[in-house]
Amino acid sequence: MQIVPVTAENLRLYLNLAQSYEGEFSALTGKQPGPDGLFALDTPLTGDVRGYLLLLDSIPLGITAIAHGPDQHYEICEFYVVPSVRKRDLGRRFAHALWQQLPGHWQIKQLPQAQYASAFWRKTIASFAVSFHEDQYLDPYWGAVQRQRFSVAPTLAA
Repeated sequence: MQIVPVTAENLRLYLNLAQSYEGEFSALTGKQPGPDGLFALDTPLTGDVRGYLLLLDSIPLGITAIAHGPDQHYEICEFYVVPSVRKRDLGRRFAHALWQQLPGHWQIKQLPQAQYASAFWRKTIASFAVSFHEDQYLDPYWGAVQRQRFSVAPTLAA
């Protein structure tokens, strides 16, 4: 498993998988593709938002968009693993590797209809051996969401 930052050279890989993610997520949001058949991205890779690709044997199998805030504050804005490999523990390993690379304060939010996503994040955070706080949060973009917050110490990241 390899995690690589999105650059101009591999942006197309990220955008291709982002379309799969948006299509799958549209069942919850009701979002429709545009006239060109493409979904608009909810989280473009601009400003402090950086993308990462999950590669296995050089095959792109996942993406994430992470907002890098001040003072080591991070938010997972998007997270996607190709459905055909989800039962292979790649999502958990992907998240853990990101937290090891970026120690600090984290938050992750899910729509209430995405109970499977909330269950995934609870289990994934707990298996990283950190405690977390979960609450309902009124997100300016999404409205009411489920949110997990936790911190990763540099010693856990080593």
